[in-house]
Amino acid sequence: MLHVKSFANNPYYENTYLLFDDTLECVIIDPGMYTREEQNKVASFITENLLKPVLLLNTHCHIDHVLGNKFIFDQYGLKPQFHEGELPLLSAVPGYAPQMGIRYQVSPLPDTFLPETGTINFGETELKLIFAPGHSPAHLCFYAENEHLLIGGDVLFRESIGRTDLPGGNTEQLIKNIRKKLFVLPDQVIVYPGHGPETTIGYEKQYNPFLT
Repeated sequence: MLHVKSFANNPYYENTYLLFDDTLECVIIDPGMYTREEQNKVASFITENLLKPVLLLNTHCHIDHVLGNKFIFDQYGLKPQFHEGELPLLSAVPGYAPQMGIRYQVSPLPDTFLPETGTINFGETELKLIFAPGHSPAHLCFYAENEHLLIGGDVLFRESIGRTDLPGGNTEQLIKNIRKKLFVLPDQVIVYPGHGPETTIGYEKQYNPFLT
């Protein structure tokens, strides 16, 4: 059985996710921990539940989704994995973080980049890669088909979509990818977004004002 634990972190209330199954192997997705308190909450949950972090994944590399990459590397020796097309975004963070008044511990670079399609395996779990740019140049979503859940990053939100006014954003591309790559998933699939509450594919097909 796959379990999902979320933590709302940093000034942007970004959702950091831990995925783990009965083997207790754990994947950390989009660590946004900023304060010491936020770091401790995530680390304590991992320790108290005897989890074994084996992968660090980023859906994309905007600042709010990578603030905790260095902390995770320091704690567990994990370097992030994301699509190579996000590298310019990660490289830009140290330049603009001070202008936003944010302290940024520079993320390590990946040893391995993720492709547009394929699978990631940990424990007894398989995650399918879904390439869905539009919010960012090379955004990936992670889909656990057997468990009907999607870690969606900043692509699809409850009754909203990811913003497209940042570098690399493209509204037409984003909407096209939601329709062709996410809305083809079963209606009961739970979407865990990068911000805000979870939703389902079926609900968004019916009620999302950007897509109805």
